[in-house]
Amino acid sequence: MSTTVEVIADAIKEAGTPFIAGHPGGESVELMEALRQRDMRFILMKQEVAGAMLSATWGEITGSPGVCLSTRGPGAANMVNGVAHAFLDRAPLIAITDQYSAATYAIGLRQRIDQIALYAPVVKWSSTIHAATVHQQIRRAMREATSAPPGPIHFDMPQSETVKEAPAPVALAPLVPNCVIPGPDRADLAEPIRMIDAAKRPIILVGLGAFWSKASAELVTLAERLGAPVLTTSKCKGVIPEDHPLRAGCIIGGLIERKLVSESDLIIAVGLDSVELQPKSWPYTQPVLALSGTPSLDACVPATLEVVSDLKVLLERLAGWVRCGDSWGEKAAAVFRRDVNDALNTPATGLSPQRAMEVARAALPRNTIATCDAGASRLLIVQKWESYGPREFLTSNGLGSMGYAVPGALAARLAYPDRPVVAFSGDGGFLMAVAELQTSVRENLPIIVIVLDDEEIGLIRVKQEIKGIPRYGIGVGGLDWEKLAQGFGADGTVVSTEQGLQGAIAAALRSGRTTVIGVRIDASGYVAQFNALREL
Repeated sequence: MSTTVEVIADAIKEAGTPFIAGHPGGESVELMEALRQRDMRFILMKQEVAGAMLSATWGEITGSPGVCLSTRGPGAANMVNGVAHAFLDRAPLIAITDQYSAATYAIGLRQRIDQIALYAPVVKWSSTIHAATVHQQIRRAMREATSAPPGPIHFDMPQSETVKEAPAPVALAPLVPNCVIPGPDRADLAEPIRMIDAAKRPIILVGLGAFWSKASAELVTLAERLGAPVLTTSKCKGVIPEDHPLRAGCIIGGLIERKLVSESDLIIAVGLDSVELQPKSWPYTQPVLALSGTPSLDACVPATLEVVSDLKVLLERLAGWVRCGDSWGEKAAAVFRRDVNDALNTPATGLSPQRAMEVARAALPRNTIATCDAGASRLLIVQKWESYGPREFLTSNGLGSMGYAVPGALAARLAYPDRPVVAFSGDGGFLMAVAELQTSVRENLPIIVIVLDDEEIGLIRVKQEIKGIPRYGIGVGGLDWEKLAQGFGADGTVVSTEQGLQGAIAAALRSGRTTVIGVRIDASGYVAQFNALREL
């Protein structure tokens, strides 16, 4: 008969996740031993939040829940931000926290916090593991984490339960649900077909739901059938190849975007999750046809009609049944791309961040996986970096947390061991996760980190300047990135020109080693860029 930790380890491995990431406590050692016996990895992180972000990103990429681990008390408290990222960025994650045995918890005070209550606001389900029920608990966890919208679940793991025998019930549900969801027939879609056929200038806005249903190819087919321009959320970059003529760009909530959307006579929202949008009122008056995998309950997107079905099947059938549209979308998308580029191409006395992104995209192979941190540079990275396939651009958008790019890149390296992985970060965001450079080196997970060094927390400087407040309290960066990287066993260099950046990227690709490239940038254009695109 298996023990509790053996049941957990077997389930994680069967689900397709061959590792746990985090920082362990004394109650974790039996689970770690169960991993070792099964040739699974334990990835020791330097910060629990980074372990949760790494594991959540693995879940996003693969669809199999990532698993992160922390000790009780301070470890559990520190891991909350990474779990919150999984919650608001819709990533399947199982977060395990150590806990005292029940008797000790009843009388002990040191390191005792109510971890179930702590995690309740940022998880889909939270439970204390018991040997008698762990078989059912792990199955429910898999379902809760992966059902749309995906998200994190939390297990408290008391010391007294780890090596208890866990009796299996007479009958067990499969670990991964085997569901059949019939698609709609043509009669069911009569009204959405009518709405689409009546539109002369439809536009498609795409969100994460398209990824949950693995419906990227079907989305592109529908767009081509309609000749409709496509705007995606930032986390949905690559759902349509970004060199496709119908790809316009990313939804950013600004005036440039409104100009394009307002030219349409029907908005088709595909898998659009309101957590991906700026917290503003919906600014459009034309009808909205929402195609969704799950019903929208927040009323943020005012759908005239919402069709709830398996998006992969739904998009495929609509593409076969609606009439062909004209080619308004290619011209409209091209104009939008030009307008965004013009807004971003502000003058600079040195290497601008937007030009650095153009150089990086040209120097890195087409199949590169990119991660992007939060901060001032994120706005232009989202627009300037092109991705050509699903889940090839990874960022924290729903939570918008700094410190994401490096652990996200480590997850991408685990999922794509044979593809280049680059992490784009500002100096502030990188320093929040700098210790994970050692994780990259020790775990043999080589990544390229491009640090856009403007020696300040740029987004706060932008807001200070817009509000007429002098710069204060925002100085950061300006480090010797070469020596910092070398201290962690990685390669490092500092560049300030296009040629220097090109050479540094080429050297990193040749070496196959973890490399930090500090890019000294002139960020004086941020205010103009934000005013044009985001309306701060």
